[in-house]
Amino acid sequence: MSTSPAKLVSDSRYFQPNFLEKVKIKVHVTGLRYKNTVLEKCILASKKNRRISLIKTRATKREQHCNIEHLKDRNQQNWVHFVGVGGCGLSALALIAVKQGFEVSGSDIKWSSFMDGLQQAGVRLHIGHSTLNIQSKNGSRFPNCIVVSSAISEDNAEVLHAKSIGIPVYKRDYWLVKLTENHKLIAVSGTHGKSTTSALLAYVLKAMGDDLMAVVGAYVPQFPGGNVIWGDGPHFVLEADEYDGCFLGLSPYIAVLTNVEWEHVDFFQDEEAVKTFFRRFLKRIRVGGHLIICGDDVGAHSLLDYTSEGSKPEHASGTMSVTSSDVDGYNIITYGISSTNDWHASSICPNSKGGSDYVLCHKGQPLANISLQIPGAHNVLNSLAVIATVMVLLQGRRQGCHIYDDYAHHPTEVYFVLQAARQRFPSMRLVVVFQPHTYSRLAALKDDFAVALSHADHILVTAVYSVREAGPRNVCGKDLATSIISSKSEYIPSLDDVVDKLALEICRDPLREIVILTLGAGDVNTVGPKLLHELQKRLCIA
Repeated sequence: MSTSPAKLVSDSRYFQPNFLEKVKIKVHVTGLRYKNTVLEKCILASKKNRRISLIKTRATKREQHCNIEHLKDRNQQNWVHFVGVGGCGLSALALIAVKQGFEVSGSDIKWSSFMDGLQQAGVRLHIGHSTLNIQSKNGSRFPNCIVVSSAISEDNAEVLHAKSIGIPVYKRDYWLVKLTENHKLIAVSGTHGKSTTSALLAYVLKAMGDDLMAVVGAYVPQFPGGNVIWGDGPHFVLEADEYDGCFLGLSPYIAVLTNVEWEHVDFFQDEEAVKTFFRRFLKRIRVGGHLIICGDDVGAHSLLDYTSEGSKPEHASGTMSVTSSDVDGYNIITYGISSTNDWHASSICPNSKGGSDYVLCHKGQPLANISLQIPGAHNVLNSLAVIATVMVLLQGRRQGCHIYDDYAHHPTEVYFVLQAARQRFPSMRLVVVFQPHTYSRLAALKDDFAVALSHADHILVTAVYSVREAGPRNVCGKDLATSIISSKSEYIPSLDDVVDKLALEICRDPLREIVILTLGAGDVNTVGPKLLHELQKRLCIA
């Protein structure tokens, strides 16, 4: 038997029976600060005769494992303290922690505008770093854990004190991993343009009815939380920072890569070091996910070279393809000004709003005229990244059911979309949700629409989308539905009712071999995300 006074047994400290008899240092035990730590075991051992040696203890790695969803179970106080809370990154996490029901406190060396919102949310804030910040006024309570900004040094007073008494200390990147792991993560990365692109993307998705979460590394006036959006939906838009390897633990469903060049020279030795980190990040994309990358940027495009070498996701088997999606890898989609990209802008010109107008093209085909109120060619690229991402999210699959959206709002466009769908899914039932765009177009082309739509198995016609017409409305969606003879058709004016009806039908179908197309130039594109979310809830699937 070992002669040392204490030895490890699993993750515990076992004290030999005679150890406490030899030690004569009296300590009054006032109570337990934490559960499941070495400190607790020492105190429990000491209660037998009120004596204990002064042993400096630390929680083991297993005891420091963080699970945000179950962090509340560690004790009844549910307290998280953020060190460096005034920064854009940590302030967002603190606000989310409030929404999750934690008691939240934070400290920073000076006040920032982000702290205004935190104070309004009830966060207890401290200016300056002190050991007193991580204990209650009477010294009887301590945080469950501490989350620190990457700007905080290892010798910070609060960090050192927390470690010395066994409080788990987590960096911001680890907290982000746990926060996002149960979401469909959309991580926006790149040397430049991350904040603008992630803010634009979150704003667009929110406007489309997506109940998403979002964390952006800048103040966004349109966000209720300044730099955070809180929602209960499956999507999480995150500005993914490469500094200090912060994004390397993430597992995105969609990774957006704006550009790559040498930056953060205090951390990266040269441009190749930057690329190495980004390559590692791309390997974190989930199987079946998507990489949306600026094909015009030399640094970003150079990262695609390694795909030909058979590189695989770090957490899955399989390969990636630059041109197609593989079930074991992920799909790569390019955007840029050049026509060689999947999504590109042509005919770019300044507009009267101080921004830019351009023609949006996909695979060389013009789709829509885009007008931006923000200036600069770089924002044209940022908007293309957002459009490419949204188009990925507007299509999905739930247990055999495929959902797609298309801008088709003319009979010829509708016909070719349905023909393509038949070719792609020859044996599946084709259901179309069609939203007529403008009364004048419907009145003039109603019979042509009826013929084109009859190539589907089931057609749901909604109310007409019209925001610019003031003339007579002598035709409606119901007229179109009744004029479709060769296929089953019905008129459902409300988009929400369409979602409910489709969700009910899909859940009742055990095979679910269905392809759903939402067609139109209005807000019918909100049906897809809402339906996917509804199916996720009703079918209890991830």
